[in-house]
Formats: sequence, structure tokens, C-alpha cells
Amino acid sequence: MAAELVAYTDGACSGNPGPGGWGVLLQAKAGESLVKERALNGGEAETTNNRMELMAAIMALETLAKPSAITIVTDSAYVKNGVTSWLQGWKRNGWKTAARKPVKNADLWQRLDAAQARHSVTWEWVRGHAGHPENERADELARAGMAPFKPDRR
Repeated sequence: MAAELVAYTDGACSGNPGPGGWGVLLQAKAGESLVKERALNGGEAETTNNRMELMAAIMALETLAKPSAITIVTDSAYVKNGVTSWLQGWKRNGWKTAARKPVKNADLWQRLDAAQARHSVTWEWVRGHAGHPENERADELARAGMAPFKPDRR
């Protein structure tokens, strides 16, 4: 039985815009057993929460060395709805919204679209800060990724 891949992703921002971070908890499971786990994170000095949510999903997919079946679990309705409902329309409309305005974060949406094209991705949404253990760990990773970019608070 092949391992099932699941990536729990989260983004964080202190101020919006402001310093931000992204986190990914990547797990390979065989049934209920955890086979392997990898934590990833990073951040930027001046960004938004939505950009960090997108970066978490992008990094989860770009980290995979070979095409894989993976479930991405996000607490961002923006990311889940964007990738499952809005993305194809934006592409058809030349990266414009239905109101003919430029798509916000189009650079990252295009990167996410390219990253997911290599894989078979299932997208799931979970409520953030609701006690979901893996989502809470992804949030901790995102906050740790943001930490180096936060001004000293002495």
C-alpha cells in the first residue's frame, strides 16, 4: 500500500501588510500510521496574510520531488475557493476577475497553478484555530517563519 501524502498549510501576518510567514506540515501516512513527517516554513518582511497562505500551498507542492497524489489541508477559504472555483475563470479572462479587475496576487496564483499541474491534488478546508492538531502545528510553523522578519519588540 502506497503512503498517502497530506500537507497541512497555513500563513500568518503581523499587520496586513506586514511581516509574514508560511508553514507546512507534510505527512506520509499508511492507513492511520504516520510513516514520515517534514516541517517547512519561511517568511517575508512585507507581505499579506493571503500571500503567505498561497506560499504555504505552493511550497508544499514545489517540495515534492516527483509527481504525487496529495491532499492539501488549508484553513484559508481564499486559497481553497481560489484554486477550486475561481482559477479557471481567471485564466480564461486573462487574469482578470469577473468585474474585469486584475486578480490580486496573480503572480502567486500562477505559481500555484503550475505547481499543482504536476500532481493529483485534493483540496480540503478546515476551520482555523479550532483545535485541529495538524493545522495548529502548521500555524506554529508559519509564526516561526515570520519571527525573523518581525521588528524587535524590546
